[in-house]
Parts: sequence; C-alpha cells; structure tokens
Amino acid sequence: MKIQLKNPAVLQELVLNDCKNIGLDDFMAVVRFHAKVTFSEEFCEKVRANRRLIERFLDEGRIIYGVTTGFGENVRYTIKQEDAKTLQKNIVRSHSCAVGTPLTEEQARAVMFMTIINLGHGHSGIRLETLELIRDFLNNNLVPFAPGEGSVGYLGVEAHLVMAYIGEGHVLKNGKKIPSLDAMAEKGLSPAELECKEGLSMLNGTITVTALALLASYDSIISMKNLEIAGALCFEALHGTTKALDSRIHNNKQHEEQRASADNLLRLLEGSEISEAYRDSKVQDAYVMRGMPHIHGAAFRLVKEAYEVIINEMHSVSDNPEIFETEDGRGEALMCGNFDGSFVGTHADMISMAAAIAGNQAERSIDRMVNRNLNDGLPAFLVANPGLNNGFMIPQYTAAGLQNEIKLLAVPASIDSIPTCAGQEDPVSMAYNASKRAGEAVRKLQYIIAIDIMVSLQAIDMLKPLRQGKATAKLHDFIREKVAFADQDRFFYPDIEYIYTLVKDGTLIQLIEEETGAINL
Repeated sequence: MKIQLKNPAVLQELVLNDCKNIGLDDFMAVVRFHAKVTFSEEFCEKVRANRRLIERFLDEGRIIYGVTTGFGENVRYTIKQEDAKTLQKNIVRSHSCAVGTPLTEEQARAVMFMTIINLGHGHSGIRLETLELIRDFLNNNLVPFAPGEGSVGYLGVEAHLVMAYIGEGHVLKNGKKIPSLDAMAEKGLSPAELECKEGLSMLNGTITVTALALLASYDSIISMKNLEIAGALCFEALHGTTKALDSRIHNNKQHEEQRASADNLLRLLEGSEISEAYRDSKVQDAYVMRGMPHIHGAAFRLVKEAYEVIINEMHSVSDNPEIFETEDGRGEALMCGNFDGSFVGTHADMISMAAAIAGNQAERSIDRMVNRNLNDGLPAFLVANPGLNNGFMIPQYTAAGLQNEIKLLAVPASIDSIPTCAGQEDPVSMAYNASKRAGEAVRKLQYIIAIDIMVSLQAIDMLKPLRQGKATAKLHDFIREKVAFADQDRFFYPDIEYIYTLVKDGTLIQLIEEETGAINL
C-alpha cells in the first residue's frame, strides 16, 4: 500500500455527500486550511430520513438507551417522553467536566468536522439543523473553548463543544474566552435546541479520538517524508557510501518500506559530487547510515498501518445506539459498543512508536555530525575556532531532550484501563490519551528533523567545492535564503523555528519532489 495524498491547501470547498469517501487530505483541507463545507441534497435527505425514525421511536415509547433511558449505569431508569429534551441538555451540562489546557483551534476544528462526518452517515438520528450549525461554526471559524484533559475516550471534552453550540459555553477569540451566544449573534446564528438523542450522539463515540488521530496521522506522513530528506543530507554531510543503498541488498528483505526508503535516498542523492567522491572511501559506514533504510522503513510501516486503521474509523459509525431502516418501515435501534476506541488508540500508539524510532535515528545523526570523534574530520561542533564558539553543541542537546520526551509519550496508553460509571463501562480504551500523545510526539519529531537539517547544511557547506545533488542543492539554497552559514555563535532559535515550519507545512517535500518525483513510503 502506498499513501497518496493531494495538497490539502488547494481545496477551497468540500461538498459532503457520502462520508465514506472523505480522504485524509479532504479532512486536513477543512481543519487546517479552512476549506468551506457544504452539504449535498443526498447528504441532507439521508440525515432527515434517519431523524424521522428516532422521532417515531420516541412517539411509540420504545425503550432505547439514551432516548427513553438514563445514561451509563443509569440505563435502569426510564425517562418520560416529555423529558426527552431535558435529558439531552442534562447530559451536556453534567458531562462538561474536562479540565486544564484547552484544545487548540486546529484540534477543536478537527473534532467539529469529525462530529459532522460521524453523524452524517445517517445512523445516529441527529437533526440536520444541528449538523448545519456545526458546519456554520466551522465555516465562520467559531472555535469552541474545550478543556483538553480528563477524557477516557469520549464524553467530557466533547460536552464543552456542545455547550458552545447551545449558547451556554464559550468560544475562543484572539486567545480569549467569550460567551458563545455573543459570538453566534455576531455571525447571525442561533443556538441549538437539542432534541432527543442529539446530546448523546455528539458526546458519544470515537469522535474526538479519531479527530486527533487523523491530525497525528497526517503529520506523521509528512514527517516521514521529511525524515528521508534529512537522511539524504546526512549521507552527504558524513560522506556516506551509497553502496549501502544498492537495490540488490534491499530486495533481499521482504519489506517494501525498506526498499522504498533506499530508493528515495538514491534519488535524493542523484548527481551528488559528494556522494560520488566518497562512494568507495571506506569499507562500510556506521550503522546510522548503513541501516537508515531499514530503520526509516520500520517507522514507515507503523505510520502506514496506523493510517489505514484510522481512516477506516473515520469512515465508520461510532455511535450508540445506532438507527437502522427495516423492510417494514418501522426501523430499529440497536444498542452496541461501536463507541469503543481500541482500534484508533492502539494505532495512535503506533504513531508515537514510529516517532520514537525516527527521532532516535535523526538525533543520532545530529550527534555524529557535531562529534569530532565521529564526523570524519569535520571541526568540533561544526564551527571555526571551537572553544571560543560552541557551534552546534546545544542543538544536539535540544534534540536529545526532545527525543527523551518522545520516548515517554511512546509508552502505550491503550494498554491501560480504568473502569468508569459504577462498573458499567469496563474496560475503557483510554484512546483519547493515545491520540493526543501521538500528535505531541510527531510535533517533537518535526523539531528534531528541523535540527537535523540545519546541522547537515552546516556540515555540507564545509565540504565545498564538492557539490550536492540537484535536489539537495535546491533545498540547501532555499533554506540558505533565510538561514545563513554560521561562522560564529549566534541565536539559533529563530533558525530552528523557521526550518520546523518548512518541515510541518510540507514546503521542503514539495521543493524536493519537483526534482525527484514522489518520496514514497
């Protein structure tokens, strides 16, 4: 399987029809790049038809979880028909108990869009008017305030978003909380009046777990491609022999990701005078270069498997209960466990593992380049007059510190469980923590890769007049427009942040792929 993503920044509008056809690039276009969302008539009618069933169930007095019963262990209590709306307001208010640092704008937008996707499949009984309000929040960039700590996988964080929809919560504007009712009034919007099952549907399922995992999945794919770029620069900086990238070697391993990495690196290094000059200069390189395709490939495999599972979850319905049409037209509500986040949680943990594997490789590359005992004759810490100048000594410290943090994040969250709701919910997936930590791990990895690239370019400049390959030279010249060669100590923080931005937004990938073709995972 090869992951092929379009550039999400170019999509201006996404028309929702079949929620099973949404791609990761579509998701990111809306969440990160603010593409507008519209609903097709087919989408609208599917939602309306399912809503008619849930209203019929209520009129008939059927015993359905969360519609005519209480929630969780309170399922043993029956709710009167006239209290159905109050029940939905009560679940939103009582469950708004998350604490601590709020979701970022991007995370909140991801949850909003994932709510539309999950409930837009037409098995949750949500009203179209409610989905339209969430869509209008997205299209107007109204970002609900939602504390982001204290979730076991659902309910708490989501409730704060719904509080904003009903006009009892807050939104973030210029970093400050303001009443959502005021923000809606400015945009000509009215708060939602929750009907039966709507509060439950918006709090239930893997909505937030999947939303955060999708962000981590996209950024992990971008990171792995940038890892290949940094790896090619390291080959040049440390005089690596490209004989270790020979396809005959990698065809002897039955891992397509390893073969893809070796091929990527060869294409990135094509035409490099540095690589040609040192091809036969040693028997073999240190493991950090000789094993690069193997290590990169292993990380790629984890990212690819996680992508497949998380996309499957995005295309799934994760509500409870779920509403189905029947041949006799009466419909049926089935109580279930589709809200469980185990699939997403376990594979979000895999993304964190991939970040730890990739980060270890990149940090060791940085150390080898700055270490005069290992860097094949380059000056200590890659600076003239070491002693007076510290050069790139401390960027390696930063990478080491970041890598330690990634390793802590890579301890699987999904293997834990703490029972909740008087034992009614046992086990609990803890997938929320897995997804949130995956995003944090990948962000830290992107910083390590940025430092790897910065240090590599410093080393490569010390190898002149030997020239880089066409692709790596193009990257060198692009970055050097803003990040100069360091002939003495200076403030490196702005340089790291600038290159990090280029890593995160895919700029370097686009720059390289114009010369080499696709960097394949």
